[in-house]
Amino acid sequence: MVRIIADTTAGIPRHLAEEYDIPILPQIIIFGEESYRDDTELDTHAFLDKLRAAPTLPKTTAPPPVLYTPIFERLAAEGDTIICLHPSAELSGTVRAATVAARDFPDADIRVVDTRTTAGPLATMVLLAARWARQGVDADTILERVRELMARQRVYFVVDTLEYLHKGGRIGGAKALLGGLLRIKPILTLKDGRVEPFEQQRTARRALARLRELVLEGCPPGTEGYPCVMHADAEEEARSLATDFAAKLGLTEVPIYQLPPAVVAHAGPGVLATSYFAPKS
Repeated sequence: MVRIIADTTAGIPRHLAEEYDIPILPQIIIFGEESYRDDTELDTHAFLDKLRAAPTLPKTTAPPPVLYTPIFERLAAEGDTIICLHPSAELSGTVRAATVAARDFPDADIRVVDTRTTAGPLATMVLLAARWARQGVDADTILERVRELMARQRVYFVVDTLEYLHKGGRIGGAKALLGGLLRIKPILTLKDGRVEPFEQQRTARRALARLRELVLEGCPPGTEGYPCVMHADAEEEARSLATDFAAKLGLTEVPIYQLPPAVVAHAGPGVLATSYFAPKS
């Protein structure tokens, strides 16, 4: 049997993780001298409260390899093939942590994948992989399908300020927007796992409208595009986008993911994001 492992950067709701029996590793959030797991000790709402009151920005770190050990031990003992789907190594050390942990199990079939993304599109890959595993699809085929999805993923997001990305070291090529362009609202994207500028809008309203346009122009109708919306403290805008996407793309529902603390620590409050998977070539 194939088992899928993920982490909290995917933002998968707990009930879905339990339904598909997906072990979820936490990220660690550090405020000063205090650290918190973002699966059991600090949710997004509590994180935002602490963030607004904190004198300095928090730091994040990947789950230590030791947290993987009991999961790998249990699944390896059952003879399962283990696939770990984790965020871009450009954004997080989670891939490295899982890789280090896997070295302690040389006889187990453990495959660690850098998906080159995070949040909603990562959640889509994880949930699809878990569904395929439950259907009896073999590990090689699941990985082939995941890599095909990786090539088609599209992510666009707007932040209230570039301060969090800059100070957290995740700004990538968007660093060029700092300084003289602070009055505009940049739309950012992930390119090869890095945060990069996509285009600039003059107002938050225009940026929101452009997020809507990008999905409706690029996402195939029906179920193959897997569109989703992500946010932190921007629920009204997120619901508006999701409702519009569902109506215009012929879907009964478009998932809305609340971004987890480890992502919000670098993107900041008010971040709004959309993603989909482009048509197959």
